[in-house]
Amino acid sequence: MSKIIGIDLGTTNSVVAILEGGEPKVIENTEGGRTTPSVVAFKKDGERLAGGPAKRQAVTNAENTIFSIKRFMGRSYSEVPGELKTVPYKVVQGEGGTARVSIEDKTYTPQEISAMILQKLK
Repeated sequence: MSKIIGIDLGTTNSVVAILEGGEPKVIENTEGGRTTPSVVAFKKDGERLAGGPAKRQAVTNAENTIFSIKRFMGRSYSEVPGELKTVPYKVVQGEGGTARVSIEDKTYTPQEISAMILQKLK
């Protein structure tokens, strides 16, 4: 019998659970926690971090640490002036007027950043 999996991709934290014997069971992340911070960071050397490691280095790398990305998902750049004031990373207008995150010389959609968080949950 195949297992049923549930994923909560949250604005602040994300969780993965399976249904086992009719009861939900939260799966621990690689660090042993039940929740994973919904954070992605890009280090100066090109390394990409997600989850706890990304959150832990946020103080020293704020402009390259992405959090609360769901606030920009499905919204145009013109709809997010209030949110722009609450994040240290650079948000730019992308193709079709969408809000995108700019890191170094590359831009990422909120969906791409969310996919990086989901990869960490895997």
